[in-house]
Amino acid sequence: MIRLAIVLFLMCSINARSQQRPGFSIVPEGKEVKVLYNGKLLTAYCFYDSSRKPVLFPVNTVDGITVTRSYPFKMVAGERTDHPHHTGIWLNYESVNGLDFWNNSTAIPVGRRDRYGTIVHKNVKHNTEQGSAYITAEADWVRPDSKVLLNEQTRYRFAVSDNSFFIDRSTTLTATDTTVVFKDVKDGLFAIRVARELELPSKEASKFVDDKGNITNVPPSGNDATGMYYGSTGLKGDAVWGSKGNWVMLTGKKDGIDITIAIFDHPSNPGYPAYWHARGYGLFAVNPLGRKVFSNGKEEMNLTLQPGQSVTFRYRVLVQSGKTPAKADMERIAAAFAKIK
Repeated sequence: MIRLAIVLFLMCSINARSQQRPGFSIVPEGKEVKVLYNGKLLTAYCFYDSSRKPVLFPVNTVDGITVTRSYPFKMVAGERTDHPHHTGIWLNYESVNGLDFWNNSTAIPVGRRDRYGTIVHKNVKHNTEQGSAYITAEADWVRPDSKVLLNEQTRYRFAVSDNSFFIDRSTTLTATDTTVVFKDVKDGLFAIRVARELELPSKEASKFVDDKGNITNVPPSGNDATGMYYGSTGLKGDAVWGSKGNWVMLTGKKDGIDITIAIFDHPSNPGYPAYWHARGYGLFAVNPLGRKVFSNGKEEMNLTLQPGQSVTFRYRVLVQSGKTPAKADMERIAAAFAKIK
């Protein structure tokens, strides 16, 4: 009996230590690769059958507050159900050889799916180092007839400092045997769709239409919307949309806690500094390739990749709970990120 008690005690102690898992750990589970910190979920690389692209979902603060919208993967009372293609954190584009990768989702009628492209997950690798976790994934950008236009290589680095969670994404797109043209359009390229509480307050309903004629009705925000955008150039609120800058910060409250989400552009990216496609209803995106609509026709950029040619995009995301970073803090983060090659 004494020996059995000792064995049970040791097993419980080992189990408790394994659940604590100090630092980063990565747990593959089905079509998710979960990133944990001290045993708590920060995010997961997801390649669901129901999604037309791989995404990071959900995205949580270090203390466990979810900052991304859950719809359509999970139903949460009070959340918006517009734009079902806005899921977690993702990277894709509205016009690639005339195909719309951005707006694709299971909501597209079968008879219209020949106008949309899909990003198909191929494989994923992962590892952890002291203070960081890494996920490397491969995917194909595919036409409706299964022709592969682009090979994608993406590397994520995850790091934590106190209550700050950093996600660095580096994505290289390589044209296969076909010339690939990214036409200058509004919807792209790197984005996060935030929770209801982090939207900007709005008293008016809106309607949004894409270039295929699909209309989305967006109702006014309620009193629970607390968000505010701040641009690196000093602009604020809705004025950030269509502006250029090397970073934008979204602040708000969720679960009674101050939340900050920021996206940082990288000097090596095409079109740096990029235009910001930051909408009050919860879409927070940076578009380095869309110039025409944001500049009222004064600029235009159509990126072309010849067969075998590549382009790389690098972005950093900060997710923080607690005290809002000062502008000087943001500039320091931007400067440190700019040094990464």
